[in-house]
Amino acid sequence: MIIMKWSEVREHYPNKFVLIEALKAYSSNNKRYIEDMTVVSCYDDTKKAWEDYKKLRKDSPTREFYIFHTSKENVEVVEQAFSGVRGVV
Repeated sequence: MIIMKWSEVREHYPNKFVLIEALKAYSSNNKRYIEDMTVVSCYDDTKKAWEDYKKLRKDSPTREFYIFHTSKENVEVVEQAFSGVRGVV
């Protein structure tokens, strides 16, 4: 596992969608800021990225995964409170 900052991810994976795992992150003012991350995989489009994301979330629900495009200068995630009922299927 290689620990990276977002600027390093952008440099190594230009103009790609990246599936990352947040390794060090914090919340402030309803936003999630990711300081350290590792790239799980990179993609040219989002379809495969979302398939892989869903599988990882199912297999490891306590880990923090995100998909970003490296054209974005900064990464930040708006946190939203879940106000529904989760059912078991």
